[in-house]
Amino acid sequence: MAYLKNSAVNRLGINYGFYALAVSGGWSFATVFLLKTGVPIPAVFGALALIVSGRFIVRPLVVILAPRCGLKPLLAFGTLFSGVQYLLIAGIHEIGLMLLAFCAAAAIGDAFYWTSHHAYFAKTGDAEHRGHQISAREAFASASAIAGPLLGGWALTHFGPQFSFGVAAAVHILAALPLIELPAVTVEREMPGAFRAARLGVMLFAADGWIAVGLYFVWQIALFFSLGESYSAYGGVLASAAVVGAIGGLVLGRHIDGGHGGKAVWITFSFITAVIFFRAVSTHNAALAVVANAMGALAGCLYIPTLMTAVYNQAKISPCALRFHAAAEGGWDIGCGSGCLVAMIMTGLGAPLSSVILLSAAGVAVSFTLLRRHYAAGAVTTVVAGEFSPAD
Repeated sequence: MAYLKNSAVNRLGINYGFYALAVSGGWSFATVFLLKTGVPIPAVFGALALIVSGRFIVRPLVVILAPRCGLKPLLAFGTLFSGVQYLLIAGIHEIGLMLLAFCAAAAIGDAFYWTSHHAYFAKTGDAEHRGHQISAREAFASASAIAGPLLGGWALTHFGPQFSFGVAAAVHILAALPLIELPAVTVEREMPGAFRAARLGVMLFAADGWIAVGLYFVWQIALFFSLGESYSAYGGVLASAAVVGAIGGLVLGRHIDGGHGGKAVWITFSFITAVIFFRAVSTHNAALAVVANAMGALAGCLYIPTLMTAVYNQAKISPCALRFHAAAEGGWDIGCGSGCLVAMIMTGLGAPLSSVILLSAAGVAVSFTLLRRHYAAGAVTTVVAGEFSPAD
């Protein structure tokens, strides 16, 4: 398995696995915890919109600092600072300053971590093994996603939010340890055409952000209600879905690396569309919701390699991987932020969660169209005089 011989990618995968452990044991409970504290559903979506707006504002600072210190310190800072949000969320009891502080900490940590992580992975990964390497990374995350929800639900039920979210914060320290031996990756102070090269990445990530609103954030709330607002049951269902994801996770990446990206797009988006509509009709039935949640985990294992193989390979050959991903992440913020605002308005007007889940279908249509064109062109790209365009 030659694709596992890249030590930098392997260490980054371990970092990602620990980060995913904190997310699955901490962030996966964040929205439902806010609901338990009495924050109304529309306000929860408003808080999410505030977080992604903060990410959008903070991210240019990453681009400014990267030429001065490189990607590795920024990745380490993002990993460690992302833990601060968990120390703050435990103190939220209503809409107020603590909720704003939580949103600010989440925005800063996310902006630094994801921008530098994606850029580092794009630069150090191997284009010919990209699908394999993404799938291997997601396997780390799938393993974490099995343990995290079980531990998070159990800890919240028996020990309360201070202990549970405190453990999630501590995991971020463990996540930083694999970064110590990573090689430095430098960033040029100026790179003409770098942001223009990110057009496809921006559009794909904007669509992905919109998809995430219904398929992830709204669904979390609907699933929690379907399970009787039980932390333990909610964590158990998330963990069981992660088992499904871990089993299927390494299959499609190999399919993409073998030159079958076009087929992967059709398989992936047909399945995601089915999941969206199935989740929409499962919001008041616990048994159906469990099945729909497991289907979503499998859909993610199909979707992430299909999406990110295209994005990472585009970033690697662009003038600057960091600026590419800074722009792309900005697109995600726009897509997710606007979707959260629409969700806030719809739920504020009394719309059922099932109808808000269906919003994701529009993002699926856009992403399908873009990726089908990308893989149909052979996933080969050309950079000429600062311009970036798919090869014919």
